[in-house]
Amino acid sequence: MNKVMLLASAAVLGVVLISGGASAQGQPQTIKLVTLDVQKLAGGYRASKVIGNSVLNDDQDTIGEVEDILVSSDGKEPYAVLSIGGFLGMGKHMVVVPYETLKFADTKVTLPGGTKEGLKMLPEFKYATD
Repeated sequence: MNKVMLLASAAVLGVVLISGGASAQGQPQTIKLVTLDVQKLAGGYRASKVIGNSVLNDDQDTIGEVEDILVSSDGKEPYAVLSIGGFLGMGKHMVVVPYETLKFADTKVTLPGGTKEGLKMLPEFKYATD
């Protein structure tokens, strides 16, 4: 009798757990998938390889360095944090430019139309303290 009660209890508990788990999942979600050319993407630039590169102007003069890459809070727009000036990390001025304004060729990062003076006129960027 105890075995029958134990088996019946286990069966009822199993049904409750199985049916209870399905209702706890909430509303179904749809995720839009995008087809990418993975071969083309594999030839792209990894963030770890871009960060630390010098940024050149049209005359191939160094006007800054890629300090970091940020994504906007909505996750849609990437930005490059550039450090301008300074010596051995002292006195550098950080600014942000849209990532799409940078041009990549071979191992060079160029900011067409960019100048040190123009970048220094941009508002200084500081990371949030959160």
